[in-house]
Amino acid sequence: MRLKLLSRSSLAACGSGKNDQGNNGGGFALLKAALLLCLLLLAPFAEAKEAAPVAENPEIERRMVALSEDLRCLVCQNETIAASRADFANDLRREIREQMQANKSDKEIVDFLVARYGDFVLYRPPMKSTTLLLWFGPFIFLLTGAVFLVFYLKRRRKHIEEPALSEQQLKQAEALLKEGKG
Repeated sequence: MRLKLLSRSSLAACGSGKNDQGNNGGGFALLKAALLLCLLLLAPFAEAKEAAPVAENPEIERRMVALSEDLRCLVCQNETIAASRADFANDLRREIREQMQANKSDKEIVDFLVARYGDFVLYRPPMKSTTLLLWFGPFIFLLTGAVFLVFYLKRRRKHIEEPALSEQQLKQAEALLKEGKG
């Protein structure tokens, strides 16, 4: 292996991506090597840490998880608060924990959240006048669609008429049928 001393002109050429051998990438190779060296030096500092327990009281944590399974995340809208990783869901879980630590019942906590965010926060909203369309809307749309389809098909059947044949066409058809049999 032979070492080559670099002059100022060859160092400038390396920085510009050209050297005296004519290939491009000498400066890029130096940059890659420096980046790799930095990554190797920083690797020992990038270690994973164990997750800290969320609640000191496992009973409160169990209650919070059970309650948040029945509540909808208002950001994700298709996930429970327990499953969502949105910041809003984290805030709601924290709020639920605080209320549980204040010795509030699950019903009081749910009532608080419904008063604040409406029935939409519940995965199973109660049956009342404001949620009737939510409960029966799909059935109403299905029934309306079925009635519309039946009327459409009946009307379409009435408009499809067999074409009337003239007497001459009927005679030709009978003659053709007789020829086919004979």
